[in-house]
Amino acid sequence: MYFLNLESNDPYFNLAVEEILLKNSNEEYLILGINSPSVIIGKHQSAHKEVNTRFVYENTIPVLRRISGGGTVFHDEGNLNFTFIRQSETGKQVDFRKYTLPVIEFLNSAGVKAKFGGKNDIRVEGVKISGNAEHVHRNRVLHHGTILFNASLDLLSNALRKDTSCYSTRAVESNPSSVINLKEITERFKDISEFKAEMMGFIFNKMPDPARYRLSPSEIKEADSLAESKYKTWEWNYAYGPDYSFKNILKIDGIMHTCSLLVKEGIIEKCFIEGSDQLMSVSKLLIGCRHMVPDILKVLKEEMTLITDEEIYHFF
Repeated sequence: MYFLNLESNDPYFNLAVEEILLKNSNEEYLILGINSPSVIIGKHQSAHKEVNTRFVYENTIPVLRRISGGGTVFHDEGNLNFTFIRQSETGKQVDFRKYTLPVIEFLNSAGVKAKFGGKNDIRVEGVKISGNAEHVHRNRVLHHGTILFNASLDLLSNALRKDTSCYSTRAVESNPSSVINLKEITERFKDISEFKAEMMGFIFNKMPDPARYRLSPSEIKEADSLAESKYKTWEWNYAYGPDYSFKNILKIDGIMHTCSLLVKEGIIEKCFIEGSDQLMSVSKLLIGCRHMVPDILKVLKEEMTLITDEEIYHFF
């Protein structure tokens, strides 16, 4: 097994690296990395339903879709990401216990009483410290997970949507859980860098024929290209998700309105706003518009509506 220590903090690049090593190689890998603040949604989720659109937009926190299923997670410099890419037997590809076991063994060796819990979590005394997801490609499995070391739980809480009642969709839903940072549980590790190094060393010594791995210039170029063509695009991160409907009650210019949207492939296909003649007429102009903050704001501003920058978030 190869061990790759990702030096990049760019979530777009790092997700692209996982995909190319999964699909373009027959080798097995353990990858450890740390991303800058970002929200990572599952392949079959609806982005706006999962994230607090206003918070991530105003704080310039990117939302990325990964190729694996499961729920939404928050990444920052206090969160360690681990990824196993391994060969697998048909019918035995999906196995969350198998791939979380080395991490659990490491945590137990450090005095942290971690256990597998929930559907695909690692927990300590019932509280979640790690969420995990998997993707199968032919006879290979990508398993990746998060470990909350000293992540900003305030940012995590604010970046994820709490009330999803405005949205109706077939999309996979996240399963919110109480979370805790390892730093609150143990003082065994000075910082996340030490934690990362010790975890890699522990698993390194457990695996047969371990070897360090460095990305080649061609792999770096390919990952940069995939990040640009896929992971940084609206088409993948927002439009790819399942269709959804959105309904909300809005107060604009002191008047109560109701708004109903049907969104397919990220585009507003149907729109009905009731409450004032002006917004009712504008609703027709929103058909064909991307369900994104700047796109809707542009249409409403061009029509001289009295909507404020703050009120635009009533449409999300």
